[in-house]
Amino acid sequence: MSMMLKISTEAELLRIAATGRFSLREAKRTFIEVLGAVASHDSEKVLFDGRELKGKPTFIQRFYYGEFAADAVRKFRIGYSRRAPKFAYVLTPPVLDLDRFGEIVAVNRGMNVKAFDNLKDALEWLTLPQLPD
Repeated sequence: MSMMLKISTEAELLRIAATGRFSLREAKRTFIEVLGAVASHDSEKVLFDGRELKGKPTFIQRFYYGEFAADAVRKFRIGYSRRAPKFAYVLTPPVLDLDRFGEIVAVNRGMNVKAFDNLKDALEWLTLPQLPD
């Protein structure tokens, strides 16, 4: 079963509801789809709700996804000459890594992203002002 996205917008917030089974290939494919929606809706903030995702990403898959996402955002910024969006991921274990390894990989490569285990905290974080680039 592949990953499916339902995309909706609210002002500057892009909401993504993801379902299906995690695979690195599908996660990369859907992330590019998310960036396309960010561009078409001119979104500054992305709420990725993956609480319905199934699977157990490995340590190396978490690394490769974080690296891929950060690189894709960097290329997106260059191509669109704009500020990178702020990403909040809401996940549940085992898709959510309690040590946040994928998040650390992405942040260390310049992505503005944070993983959460609940929607409330993710929405609160997204409303905080972004630091200048």
